Amino acid sequence: MAEVAEEKGQAAPEKVAAAKKKEAEKLGTQAGRKWPLKDEFTPEMLQRMEEILPAKLSRVVAASLAGCIHCGMCSDACHYSVSIPEDKTLLPAYKADRFRKWYKGRFDWMGKVFPWFVGARKLDKDLADEMYDKLWGGCTMCRRCTFNCPMGVDYGMLTRAARAIMCEVGRVPKHLQDTVDTHYNHGNNMAVPRQEFIETIEWVEEELQSEEGCENFKIPLDKKGARYMLTLNPREPKYYPLTIQATAKVLNAAGIDFTISSRYWDLTNYAMFNGIDSDAKLFASWLFDEMKRLEVEYLLSGECGHGYRGLRWEMANWLGGVPYKVTSVMELFAEVIGQGRIRLDKSVWKDDVFTYHDSCNIARSGGITEEPRTIILAAVDNFREMEHNREHSFCCGGGGGALAMPEFAGRRIKAGKVKADEIRATGATVVLQSCHNCTDQLKEICEHFKIHAKVMNLAELLSEALVLG
Repeated sequence: MAEVAEEKGQAAPEKVAAAKKKEAEKLGTQAGRKWPLKDEFTPEMLQRMEEILPAKLSRVVAASLAGCIHCGMCSDACHYSVSIPEDKTLLPAYKADRFRKWYKGRFDWMGKVFPWFVGARKLDKDLADEMYDKLWGGCTMCRRCTFNCPMGVDYGMLTRAARAIMCEVGRVPKHLQDTVDTHYNHGNNMAVPRQEFIETIEWVEEELQSEEGCENFKIPLDKKGARYMLTLNPREPKYYPLTIQATAKVLNAAGIDFTISSRYWDLTNYAMFNGIDSDAKLFASWLFDEMKRLEVEYLLSGECGHGYRGLRWEMANWLGGVPYKVTSVMELFAEVIGQGRIRLDKSVWKDDVFTYHDSCNIARSGGITEEPRTIILAAVDNFREMEHNREHSFCCGGGGGALAMPEFAGRRIKAGKVKADEIRATGATVVLQSCHNCTDQLKEICEHFKIHAKVMNLAELLSEALVLG
């Protein structure tokens, strides 16, 4: 059984959480507050948005609002506009212009003198409603359009800034905000109690040890001085515990010294999607503090797209630098394969055809493109690339918090058509990926567009092909 190391005199988790919440209030966090969410914009909300706007205009956001030349090169890059071509309001430039019109009316001198010439508008309820519809429900912040933009307009950052302004006045999709609030109040976004999490890990360890050749494999909890602290997506202990088993099996087989915190283990950060930096900073700080408490060398991200990006690239911005190393299981798996620390039997997968979906925050915004292919090619023979891959991969449609906004579910599924078409063209029977939001979206679009393919992550792929002993 996994053992939990406790320190003498250590504060109870509830007291630790309460202290962190008090600290969060100083940061101005929105999460967990008893603040009402709004169903429509009111004049008071619009006035408050006017007051908030200047603070959200970072150099990147301001340059993106001012830099668009309306050339249209972003149109073929967006999975919404490509999959739903009949709706011209889903073109990236059009969606961004809902925010840009307001910005020009406030800060562009031509917008003040000749508003009709540059399309400047005063923020009113109609414009705010369009912003809500297009920037919450019509953009996953995948940034593929940015790669096509000759002016370097960062649509992802622009959308996030607009979302933050709307969120601060209470106009935010309820389920998305509930997810952030749950993380704030419970330490993870699915409200898994600490004792239940410990029992789940102990059960997973027992299941792992029941496999032939895995009798001595461990899933250590709160082990001090381990080299890696593995973080998980809450969907795993809640719905997909066998994914934890698969990951632990590979790590044990490779001789990796790792542990999992029983207190703060959630690598997700849905504040990336509602735009509230203070909340994002708070969630990142919990993991940062656990690394310090457990005296580990590496923070190890599990298979999660935005979670990896938040830990690897954004956490240093939120916390003002991180004196620890951050990596992902995708990179670690590729490393141990390259070093010959695990053996794989490709014949296990001889009857399947595989393709791989590059998650936006892992590939395009994370830089991990070759490591997944190192893993896949070591485990299978029948691998086929989609037409658009690596940093040019189309978003599946599940990013940007889209799965946490059920009011836009119909549009989300339609926007997955271009990805579904590319999967179908490969003839794959298995779609590989490394992100739980992508898992759910890919399963939905495969079912909706009648593609008979299983969706699987990389740990599951390796776990089945491992040669032990």
